[in-house]
Amino acid sequence: MIKKILIANRGEIACRVIKTAQRMGIATVAVYSDADRDALHVKMADEAVHIGPAPSNQSYIVIDRILEAVRRSGADAVHPGYGFLSENAAFAKALDAMGVTFIGPPEGAILAMGDKITSKKLAAEAGVSTVPGHMGLIADADEAVKISAEIGYPVMIKASAGGGGKGMRIAWNDQEAREGFQSSKNEARNSFGDDRIFIEKFVTEPRHIEIQVLGDKHGTVLYLGERECSIQRRNQKVIEEAPSPFLDEATRKAMGEQAVALSKAVGYFSAGTVEFIMDGNRNFYFLEMNTRLQVEHPVTELVTGLDLVEQMIRVAGGEKLGFGQDDVRLDGWAIESRLYAEDPYRSFLPSIGRLTRYRPPVEGTQDDGTIVRNDTGVFEGGEISMYYDPMIAKLCTWAPTRIAAIDAMGAALDNFEVDGIGHNLPFLSAVMQHPRFRSGKITTAFIAEEFPDGFVGVTPDAEAARNLAAVAATINQTLQERAVQISGTIGNHRRIVGREWVVTLGEHEIPLTVAAGADGLSVAFADATVLPVASGWTPGQSHSVFHVGGEAIGIKISLVGAGLRLRWRGMDVIARVRSPRVADLARLMPVKLPPDTSKMLLCPMPGVITSIAVKEGDAVESGQALATVEAMKMENILKAEKRGVVKKIAAKAGQSLAVDELIMEFEG
Repeated sequence: MIKKILIANRGEIACRVIKTAQRMGIATVAVYSDADRDALHVKMADEAVHIGPAPSNQSYIVIDRILEAVRRSGADAVHPGYGFLSENAAFAKALDAMGVTFIGPPEGAILAMGDKITSKKLAAEAGVSTVPGHMGLIADADEAVKISAEIGYPVMIKASAGGGGKGMRIAWNDQEAREGFQSSKNEARNSFGDDRIFIEKFVTEPRHIEIQVLGDKHGTVLYLGERECSIQRRNQKVIEEAPSPFLDEATRKAMGEQAVALSKAVGYFSAGTVEFIMDGNRNFYFLEMNTRLQVEHPVTELVTGLDLVEQMIRVAGGEKLGFGQDDVRLDGWAIESRLYAEDPYRSFLPSIGRLTRYRPPVEGTQDDGTIVRNDTGVFEGGEISMYYDPMIAKLCTWAPTRIAAIDAMGAALDNFEVDGIGHNLPFLSAVMQHPRFRSGKITTAFIAEEFPDGFVGVTPDAEAARNLAAVAATINQTLQERAVQISGTIGNHRRIVGREWVVTLGEHEIPLTVAAGADGLSVAFADATVLPVASGWTPGQSHSVFHVGGEAIGIKISLVGAGLRLRWRGMDVIARVRSPRVADLARLMPVKLPPDTSKMLLCPMPGVITSIAVKEGDAVESGQALATVEAMKMENILKAEKRGVVKKIAAKAGQSLAVDELIMEFEG
């Protein structure tokens, strides 16, 4: 039996593995870089070993540093998590040579399936349906353009050793193929130490379906149902669910059996995932096999009742699987939302800094029978670094039905407090309320189609505005009555709190009257609608659940000047509660205009300038590349929005910039 596991990873997946290992009575060893000295996974493990500087190519993906940590700790097994060295055959081979157990598949399977080009050839030989494309290596951008034109646009440019959306680009024309090839190559080199690229046909109106497989060292391989991962942005999964709302039992069985056949063809054991792309007619094509634990494995665990990390550990120790294919049952529905350190209001660009507030919802079985699970690697007061993947947490919910699981997720997101950095909680909340998502009619183009101009927040409709106005009036009443208690009575005069107010929410101006109710307040509107509001909110609380008209809504609250910032279901509004007279005067106030930055190229995220593509005095055209910024292992090409002449270049390659720092300026 394995006695001590070193987790060759960081963040939430390291914490996830540590939890299961400790539950099994197995000692754990964390590794950490300079940036992760105070990280949660370091605190959770039984012991920890420092492995080098912050950049992953000087620490987490340096095999010799991990092997030295294994020697120093005396660990007899290594779990690689996902990313980093998880699909590195040389790493698995080196551990084997040391007599240390690799908690993952055999070296041969990693070599065969970890290389996306080889895996497609083997899949075709095993009778698995594959996407048309060019499986050979591509020398340069010119060859990439030629091959793309031969396959027919659109095409997907992918890193052979890729994963997690890194090193992937969709190209719709020659220019995008040329730019995408170079960016994919650079990202692949930086993320995986392997810059080989291949190209395949991009299937339009696709759904991303993946099959979880699990095998032991005795020849048994099972499939554990599927996950739908179609809600993606820049090929990075954002929301996953199990099972898929699109599959029928016959298709599920066919996909599962193909995944098992491919796994057996390479002698696979441990947990792995076979990914497929599927069109609207349920035709499916093999994409790749991830020979590791997948990021979104929790949703499979929630619907199957299995602990995949435990199964991986037991398989690595030589145990047989304790169940067969007929024993696998999919119970209920599970949703996973990936909480990223990225600003949805700034085109989802990475955000770094200190988590001044981090309060996840209560985990476990809720009063209504639903389940909330939050896999995380951060804590309040911790730093989000620019060196690693921007994921903060994976919030999961389970319920008997899909809609119930979505509603549970919506409530959990409402109750999740994060401040100090930009994050995508509002966007995740908006997706949970989106009619198309709720209907299950989704594709990998969902975000691009439903949010073509990016995410600007959810605008309250009339009903939502009324609920928020009732909440704002309730908070205001509490504050006003508290002020009266503090000021007390002056002489024979006591301040009277008014009952008539006007609540302004963006374009909504809502007159209302507040009165005492049976269990709280009663808020009456101009059309005679009356909403009872009950709440335990007290001044200073940043979050509270309000019962408005019988509906429980979790709202995040902060005071902003003379207004209230209310965040709920993707809405982020400033509510101003004024007396009717003050509301009349407020309408006369001029609106302050924002500064003009149209002649400047500002850094849209904290990152490193990797290249400047123009020089002072150059005339540029709309869409022309100006500079490239690298942040959190992703390259971002900044392009000109219109024609102009470069007046001044304020940054240079290799320079680290903050958000909105000047890169270059254009002539007027």
